[in-house]
Amino acid sequence: MSAETKTPVKKERRSAGEVLKRMTRHQLFIPVAALVLLVLFNLIADPSFFAVSLKQNSLGNPVLSGNIISVLDNASELVLLAIGMTLVTASSGGQDISVGAAMAIAGSVIIRLVCGGQVSVDTMQTSLILAVLAGILVSMIFGAFNGVLVAYFKIQPMVATLILFTAGRSIAAWINNNQLPIVNDQVFKYAGTFIPGIPVPTPVFITIFVIVLFWLALRFTNLGLYTQSVGINANASRLNGLDPKMIKLLTYVILGACVAVAGFIRVSRSGSINYSRIAENIEMDAILAVALGGNALGGGKFNIYGSILGAYVIQFLTTTLYKYNVPSTALPAYKAVVIILLVVLSAPVVREKMSHIGKSSKRAKEVA
Repeated sequence: MSAETKTPVKKERRSAGEVLKRMTRHQLFIPVAALVLLVLFNLIADPSFFAVSLKQNSLGNPVLSGNIISVLDNASELVLLAIGMTLVTASSGGQDISVGAAMAIAGSVIIRLVCGGQVSVDTMQTSLILAVLAGILVSMIFGAFNGVLVAYFKIQPMVATLILFTAGRSIAAWINNNQLPIVNDQVFKYAGTFIPGIPVPTPVFITIFVIVLFWLALRFTNLGLYTQSVGINANASRLNGLDPKMIKLLTYVILGACVAVAGFIRVSRSGSINYSRIAENIEMDAILAVALGGNALGGGKFNIYGSILGAYVIQFLTTTLYKYNVPSTALPAYKAVVIILLVVLSAPVVREKMSHIGKSSKRAKEVA
């Protein structure tokens, strides 16, 4: 074969290799690859997994039903937590493990105001908007508490948030005098189920609204830039006129607002609250969503859309496991395997080794 024939082949191989290398280095490669694998698995195992139909709910309203609708619906709370957790991780280099307990507190405040202190009500005793705003305010205050411990007292984030993780559900129960209030007003349940005449679950619209809100904030403010700067090098950001403590505190307050909205959706689904079970183990899923989105758990540069995609991938995995009758008690074990793989693949030693193997393979091809 002549040299003229060999050259284009080598160039084609080289360009294909460079494209593949760029793809694998992209921050969204892992969540997209995981989503593709889950889609392929379900297509092969049971194509009906993706079927969507129009059915009537218990109130006689036509609503969309199917596994994909369940994924979009049930991932709503996790997406909201992943957004806030991404900012906290980027700024402080640590994670908030109290989000589940904080959801219980926010939900308890909302239920308390809606019920007016009663155990069971058929109509809301307080304006729903006022109750939700109160829940957001309280949750932001607890977020600020965590933020002060991390930013001003320099306590490691996981240790600082362990306080609220331990006491949060007890505080939530205390707010309602250890009672389990029930709201029978259907209007209260619209936020967690369906609005009559709209076949798409309401949490999907709430999630889209929050995502658009954060897109606008990151697009037209310096929130993302300041958060990344503080996470990469707090001392350098201080020399450039930023206040690292205030920015860290702000991210925890923002997470508190996300937690409150997620808590509202959760209590709205059932019209009640179970302090010990609400959002149980959701902290692990929120952290996993951030990691799965390609974000460094040590802080710094982040991609909030990667975390959002990671949250949907986790819910996709959960729905798939439930479909094939995997016990709920075994789900944490499967998610732990995913965490181990992510941690190992993101470890500097492993990345360096993989890079070395890639370079050696490239040299061998060039020699051949």
